[in-house]
Amino acid sequence: MAQFLIVEARFYAHLNDQLIDGARRALEAKGHSVEVLTVPGALEIPGAIALAAESGRYDGFVGIGAVIRGETYHFEIVAGESARGIMALTMDGIAIGNGILTVENEAQAQVRADPAQKNKGGEAAEAAMALLALRDKFA
Repeated sequence: MAQFLIVEARFYAHLNDQLIDGARRALEAKGHSVEVLTVPGALEIPGAIALAAESGRYDGFVGIGAVIRGETYHFEIVAGESARGIMALTMDGIAIGNGILTVENEAQAQVRADPAQKNKGGEAAEAAMALLALRDKFA
């Protein structure tokens, strides 16, 4: 049994609740323990994961949030930099599933967040578990 930390940017609470539900279900179905940590926004997710990874308390991580395109360039910065930060940590051997939605509108986000539809939270948890298994295999 592994210990996973879900790090969520709680900007869209109703979407996050669904994403976390999907991730939690996937992790707990495999017998893993889950904690949730909330950060202000998607840009803070990689930093929080890095700090938590240094603690040695967690085996894997799932980043959860939603970045919805608005009227400014801010969308591109948040979407790109949060993904880049997670990818950099993954390349350092940290098992992370990226469940940060980057969508054009809230309707797209709803479909992707809902565990009964696209279940991107569950998919992110599955990715984190797969990376953890690979890390263990090659350790």
